[in-house]
Amino acid sequence: MLKNSSYYSILILLVIGVFGAGGLVIEEFKTGEGCPKLLHIPMCLVVFICFIIPLIAHLLKKWNVLYFIFTGLAGSIALVASVMQFMGHAECPKTASDTPMCYYSLVLFSSLILLKIYHLKNNNLK
Repeated sequence: MLKNSSYYSILILLVIGVFGAGGLVIEEFKTGEGCPKLLHIPMCLVVFICFIIPLIAHLLKKWNVLYFIFTGLAGSIALVASVMQFMGHAECPKTASDTPMCYYSLVLFSSLILLKIYHLKNNNLK
């Protein structure tokens, strides 16, 4: 039972992330002002890809290395962006309630990494 709950928790978080980052990517392509850029690359597009690849790996139940590489990459981006936002050196896109989305990304990717570790350990015990 717990094995399934961790699987579906990961799946739900990934879907939430895909829709959240996807909305920013659409806004970026419409207006050019949806998210911050690094070397002319919209970071929301990078984060979107970092949700899509782990989603595919999770659904196929393989490529755990890719899952951790991409969630780790996006988690690192979210951590740096969150610290810069907190210190006033960067401006993350904000939700309707004015909360920086990089904070949500940091929580989402941290949760995804921890849940996947738990899920894999739980599967290996059985």
